[in-house]
Amino acid sequence: MLQKEKRNVIVGQSGGPTAAINSSLAGVYRTARDRGYKKVYGMLHGVQGLMEGRYVDLSEHIQSGLDAELLKRTPSAYLGSCRYKLPEIHSNQELYDKIFKILNDLEIDCFIYIGGNDSMDTIKKLSDYAIITGSDIRFVGCPKTIDNDLALTDHTPGYGSAAKYIGTSVKEIIRDSWSLETSGGQIIVIEIMGRNAGWLTGAAALAKSEDCDGPDAIYLPELAFDVDKFVNNCRELLKKKASVVVAVSEGIRTADGKYVSDLEEETPQYVDAFGHKQLTGTARYLCNRLSNEIEGCKTRAIELSTLQRAASHCASRVDILEAYEVGGAAMKAADEGDSGKMVVIVRTSDDPYQASTEVKDVHKIANDERVVPESWITPDGTYVTSEFITYVRPLIQGDVAPIMVDGIPRHLYKPGFQELL
Repeated sequence: MLQKEKRNVIVGQSGGPTAAINSSLAGVYRTARDRGYKKVYGMLHGVQGLMEGRYVDLSEHIQSGLDAELLKRTPSAYLGSCRYKLPEIHSNQELYDKIFKILNDLEIDCFIYIGGNDSMDTIKKLSDYAIITGSDIRFVGCPKTIDNDLALTDHTPGYGSAAKYIGTSVKEIIRDSWSLETSGGQIIVIEIMGRNAGWLTGAAALAKSEDCDGPDAIYLPELAFDVDKFVNNCRELLKKKASVVVAVSEGIRTADGKYVSDLEEETPQYVDAFGHKQLTGTARYLCNRLSNEIEGCKTRAIELSTLQRAASHCASRVDILEAYEVGGAAMKAADEGDSGKMVVIVRTSDDPYQASTEVKDVHKIANDERVVPESWITPDGTYVTSEFITYVRPLIQGDVAPIMVDGIPRHLYKPGFQELL
């Protein structure tokens, strides 16, 4: 039996960018070319851009080994991202027909999507439609999210670099807080990303070391948040030291389920296609409460925001290498016939750290969230345990030196590409 000639691959990026997502893109591209595929197309702004006929031939962008190395070190989504929710198949079959016509016209054999929970929902639906219609296109997900909340995988590429940046930044903020004394003391509240899962906020504990006491308290969204207890805890801490630093998740909620960021007067907020409200203002609200209730106390709200996912200058070598590997593993899985699957990372050892990859059914991953185990949070809910630190520390090891030009990191960029995006 003659083996079917390989045709083309298409790859897209979706959801929040990371410092490692482009390393996965480089892994997909290299493996596709090594396995004999003719062209590797890149969707511009994910599946949403694909439906508008927006894509590029990646061979025109990755033309040398230097380009590939620059791509690995380039933060954000090189191809552009999206937050687009595909409708249920039964409610809009015409849209699926449109997508598959585009893929067939491009002679696509393999569709790789790099993203998080919502992106895996896209892989699930497209692979289901391929089964319904008898299409032989393979759809495979490549994990990515700084939130680290994908099910069935030990961790996700992007998280290690974000955790490294958070641990580093919190340590630097603590150092800065020692510099100036104020008569009534000061409390700094650092707001860290994480809607329902506290993996990122817990990484603030990495600042604790021989030369740093670490943050004084850490609050994760896995447990109900009591504002009055928070204020009292800060008041007690301020009796023991002149400067208090606290890390909070943007997604902390009161016992009745209300986000702390919503406790102030309601203001219009952006809501994406998946119904996720943009969270901001948690640290600011808490600092206002502290200022009002602790006389003479200076407060400062710090929101790490985009910085924690765009800091390629502080990337983890483990993270960048694993991102590249899972990109290659996703392409390998699709090439060998898998569809409706996502690559997962399986940890086999903490010390020395060792991990491998497998593929799992995306139906068991999409639209699910993996949160921090409650046993990894201290009984009083104000810190993470040693088990959490043992879990995360291997993921932040090593550095990836930026390629510097005139004292500033160089990223992969092609003239005119931004206009395409």
